Amino acid sequence: MDTELRQLRCLVAIVDEGTFTDAAAVLGVSQAAVSRTLASLEQTLGVRLLRRTSRSVTPTSTGLRVVAHARRVLAEVDDLVREATSGHAHLRIGYAWSALGRHTLPFQRRWSRAHPETDLHLVRVNSATSGLGEGTCELAVVRRPLDDRRFESAIVGLERRLCAMASDDPLARRRSVRLADLAGRTLLVDRRTGTTTADLWPPDSRPATEDTHDVDDWLTVIATGRSVGMTAESTANQYPRPGVVYRPVRDGEPIAVRLAWWKDDPHPATQAVLELLTALYREA
Repeated sequence: MDTELRQLRCLVAIVDEGTFTDAAAVLGVSQAAVSRTLASLEQTLGVRLLRRTSRSVTPTSTGLRVVAHARRVLAEVDDLVREATSGHAHLRIGYAWSALGRHTLPFQRRWSRAHPETDLHLVRVNSATSGLGEGTCELAVVRRPLDDRRFESAIVGLERRLCAMASDDPLARRRSVRLADLAGRTLLVDRRTGTTTADLWPPDSRPATEDTHDVDDWLTVIATGRSVGMTAESTANQYPRPGVVYRPVRDGEPIAVRLAWWKDDPHPATQAVLELLTALYREA
C-alpha cells in the first residue's frame, strides 16, 4: 500500500479549501490533477473519503479519520525537514550527570555571545553515549572513552576525582581522603556512565559496590551514610546537596572530560565547541 505525501496534502487541501478548484490553486496544480490525486488515494486505501456534489465537498466518516491522521503525518514530516535542514541553527549537547560543572554557565553565556546564530541546548541523557547514540543530541560530553567506532572524541580538560559521603561520616572531617580509606566501604557506582570501578583498588582491598542509574538517587543514598561515591569534581559543582560533602581523593587519577561526535556526520559547530571548552578548562 503506497500512500504518498502528495496524496495526503491534496486531501487536506480539498477539505480545508472546500472545493477542488480552490485546492488546485493552493497546491499550484490543475483541477484535473487534484481529481486524479484524490482518486488514486481512494483507490489505494480502498475507501471513499469525500462526498462530492455540484456545490460542496464533505468528508465521509472514514474521510474525517483519515484527514485527522494525515494532518499529524504532514506535521511530523514538516518537523523532520526542519530538523534535518537546520544546519547551524540548533545544537544539542548531551551529558549524563553533570554537564561541565562550574564551566557550564560560562560556556552557555560565551557561546550565545559568540554564536548567536546557533541555538544551544544542554540535554541530560543517562546513557553510555550521553544521548549521542540515541540521536538525542549532536555532541556529547563524556567522562570515559567511547569504544564505538562510529564516534570521534577529543579531551577538552581534566577534573579532580572527588569522594562523596554523608556530612556526618567520620571521613568528612578530613580535607581529603585516599583510596585506601574507602577500601572497607560500599561504593555506589553507575556502570553505564560512571568513571569509577573497583579496579581503582588493588585486588585484595577493593570496596563492595552497589549499582545506581541516576545522580539524584546516588546522592539520596549517599546522604543516608549507607554508601559513598566517587565522581568528577563537576558533580560537586552541579549538585550541591544538603547532607552530602565532597572531598578530594589525593591518589585518585584526574578524570578526562571528552567531547564526542558522530565520525561521519559532525555538526558544523563541533570545532568551535572544542575550542571554547578547551579554553575554559585551561583557564581553571
